Amino acid sequence: MNFLRGVMGGPSAGPQPSGAETIQKLCDRVASSTLLDDRRDAVRALKSLSKKYRLEVGIHAMEHLIHVLQTDRSDSEIIGYALDTLYNVISNDLEEEEQEENLPKQVDNLGSQFTEIFIKQQENVTLLLTLVEEFDFHVRWPGVKLLTSLLKQQGPQVQQIILVSPMGVSRLMDLLADSREVIRNDGVLLLQQLTKSNAAIQKIVAFENAFERLLDIITEEGNSDGGIVVEDCLLLLQNLLKNNNSNQNFFKEGSYIQRMKPWFEVGDDNCGWSAQKVTNLHLMLQLVRVLVSPTNPPGATSSCQKAMFHCGLLEQLCTILMATGVPADILTETINTVSEVIRGCQMNQDYFASVNAPSNPPRPAIVVLLMSMVNERQPFVLRCAVLYCFQCFLYKNQKGQGEIVSTLLPSTIDATGNSVSAGQLLCGGLFSTDSLSNWCAAVALAHALQENATLKEQLLRVQLATSIGNPPVSLLQQCTNILSQGDKIDRRGSKVQTRVGLLMLLCTWLSNCSIAVTHFLHNPANIPFLTGQIAENLGEEEQLVQGLCALLLGISIYYNDNSLENYRKEKLKQLIEKRIGRENFIEKLGFISKHELYSRAAQKPQPSFSSPDHMMFDHEFTKLVKELEGVISKAIYKSSEEDKKEEEVKKTLEQHDNIVTHYKKVIREQDQELEELKQRINTLTSQNEQLQATVTQQVSQIQQHKDQYNLLKVQLGKDTQHHNSHSDTFQMNGIQVEEVSKLKEELEEWKNKHELLQGQLREKDSVIEKLKSSQLEMGTTEQSSQTSKSGGLEHNNELQKELEMLRSQIQLQSAEISKLQIENQKLQVMNTTADPVFGDGGATAANNSELEGRLQQEIRELKSEVKALSEEKESLKQHLDSSSSTVAILQDEKSKLQQEVAESKKEQDDLLVLLADQDQKLSALKIKLKDLGVPVEDEDDIESGDQGDEDEEGDEEEQD
Repeated sequence: MNFLRGVMGGPSAGPQPSGAETIQKLCDRVASSTLLDDRRDAVRALKSLSKKYRLEVGIHAMEHLIHVLQTDRSDSEIIGYALDTLYNVISNDLEEEEQEENLPKQVDNLGSQFTEIFIKQQENVTLLLTLVEEFDFHVRWPGVKLLTSLLKQQGPQVQQIILVSPMGVSRLMDLLADSREVIRNDGVLLLQQLTKSNAAIQKIVAFENAFERLLDIITEEGNSDGGIVVEDCLLLLQNLLKNNNSNQNFFKEGSYIQRMKPWFEVGDDNCGWSAQKVTNLHLMLQLVRVLVSPTNPPGATSSCQKAMFHCGLLEQLCTILMATGVPADILTETINTVSEVIRGCQMNQDYFASVNAPSNPPRPAIVVLLMSMVNERQPFVLRCAVLYCFQCFLYKNQKGQGEIVSTLLPSTIDATGNSVSAGQLLCGGLFSTDSLSNWCAAVALAHALQENATLKEQLLRVQLATSIGNPPVSLLQQCTNILSQGDKIDRRGSKVQTRVGLLMLLCTWLSNCSIAVTHFLHNPANIPFLTGQIAENLGEEEQLVQGLCALLLGISIYYNDNSLENYRKEKLKQLIEKRIGRENFIEKLGFISKHELYSRAAQKPQPSFSSPDHMMFDHEFTKLVKELEGVISKAIYKSSEEDKKEEEVKKTLEQHDNIVTHYKKVIREQDQELEELKQRINTLTSQNEQLQATVTQQVSQIQQHKDQYNLLKVQLGKDTQHHNSHSDTFQMNGIQVEEVSKLKEELEEWKNKHELLQGQLREKDSVIEKLKSSQLEMGTTEQSSQTSKSGGLEHNNELQKELEMLRSQIQLQSAEISKLQIENQKLQVMNTTADPVFGDGGATAANNSELEGRLQQEIRELKSEVKALSEEKESLKQHLDSSSSTVAILQDEKSKLQQEVAESKKEQDDLLVLLADQDQKLSALKIKLKDLGVPVEDEDDIESGDQGDEDEEGDEEEQD
């Protein structure tokens, strides 16, 4: 009774037991009680003590609670109490009033240790997954919370147990379909912990239709206007998509990108944004960036960018970009998002160039953004975002680069001054008194020249008016003037930053552009300034400037075309040897790549700096330094003779490349001609098939006529027998005699036509025999012409078959004519036998008149049949004429093809001879280069190998 009073809170007469003693007694009760109610009460009591006596309950009761979960599953109430107790023991989410200042580390250790004890037996986690499947709220919800806490404490271990458990992940996915929002929302939190840093589980969750369910929840909750549930769903989506190419591809192919567009439909009234809406929209923008991140595979990024353009998502983002009242952090993240959506995608870059800000007059969005970048009153993070947007707009976009540079050229500058162009803003920022504006404008202008030698030359034409009364100076000259003035100009911010920006611009401008190097060397003050800067012993801050000056001087040597006598490569090397020293020069050049800020900038394209003072290097410039540092070091140590030999080799290799390119073009043209000839052969073959179909149709018609003739013959035989039985009374009038004579004339005409057709057939036979003999003579030609010849031979054979069919048809018709002649003779005999009894009229007059009518009708039918046969004969004659013309055309085509094949063979032989000579020269030059100690790259060998492969492929195509 004392024990019960202590537990239930009643008065006690004796001393109160301690918490540990009470917990021990409750554990004994759970283990030994046979009644379910007693065990339930004991577990309820442990739950109430588990927060205050967390350590004691965890040590003494965990084993008993797990046993309850295994044995008492039929009672949901005791299962719920046990799960809640385990959650209180394992979880570190204590209530604020129970937390003490000196306990955080101990609390973390307790949760981790108890979790390790619980998952030591993997069956415990499997049991928990089974309980989560229960629909009872008092079991499912505590089970979800306990599993979430286990994942927080020992994530990788619990993930592995769930992964190997049968249908483990699928069981948890059912939580998203629960109609009770509390369980659904906690299920989202559970999946967040489950999918952290585990690609295998991420894929399983994604293919369990997670994207569809999460997007439905976001829509139901109101998109960006939703609450904390939308935030949790977005975090889970980020876990599933970030650095997971398979899930990103599945997300795109499932048309889920189109469902993201409503997220960014922001109304006109943008004032009074709640903190939750800002957070949600920020996460939504980050989710878009995950899909188009520059670190993703290029193909996946490009497909996502195109999908975002076609569904209108890019347009929606640009609307937010140009809207008013948008919070600064959302505007910054939107600029970064638009940057990566358009980066390297020509379609999206062209659209972004057409976007105008809602101002009067309308201004391009690029101009409005550049105005923010060169405005020193704007936030630093926003200016970095605009610079990144400008860089992404120009990335692999020669069209955009040309448009930016064209705004600086004299012929395109707006003389009225009504509108500000991008080029004017960049020049204004380049020469302002704010060092950050100088750096941003210099880097932006360098990106406009990136990998574009044509624009580097055009930018040399830009002239600037420095002051009234003084002549204009070039942009290149003005940059070097500001660089040489150095500390004399009073600037806001880091003075080193301005010089670093200008030096990066000049290095990008002069690299791979000999004309720009010549313009730079034409100013006699530039080289002494660079050598003076490199030779001085300056502080640590100035070492970066020294390294960039060494790089600029090295570029002036490496890309020097020796057009200026006083600044030839050899003289500049001697100057370095005297004034600086080669070793000292190489050491100063190495200051760049060893700098900490250089390493940071080389990691990712987006400029992210903690403060304006750390803004020194651009990502693309680090690539240029990595490319040029080695070649400049080698160029400094080369002698003049080696330079000359290298230039000669380069020229020879360029000539060889030009010759190879020319031959490739010739072979390509020949391939096109062969394709055209094949198409013509196919066309002629189709025409031949049409003619064959026509002949087949005519043969069927002739067969029909033959059948009709046989019927007439049978009927005529019957009439002849009837006539013989009444020969004594037969009479023939004068009209029948005239008809018989006409039939004789027609038969004579048919005979003549038959002889003419036979003569024409003999002529065609002789032509075909000639074609056969000529075709046999050409059987030893090369394989490249066999395709066209075999096509012509087959066509001739087909025409011969057609002529043989026509000949057989004519023979059939001649047989029919002979039959008509026999019938005519029979009629003549009948006529002669009828003449002696012509005068014996009288008794059989009626029978004679009837027989006369029948004979007249049969003669009319025979006349119509003969007329139809004559028409058929004419059509066959026309068809024969067309066939003869086709044979002539094919013969001409064959002769042309033979001539073209011979010419092609001759040209290819010449090409092979020239290529063999060039290969010998190239190998000899490479041997010379290797003897001189110059490293020879294998690209030229690969190119020549490609040439050989293409020649072989061309031969194979001709053989086919």
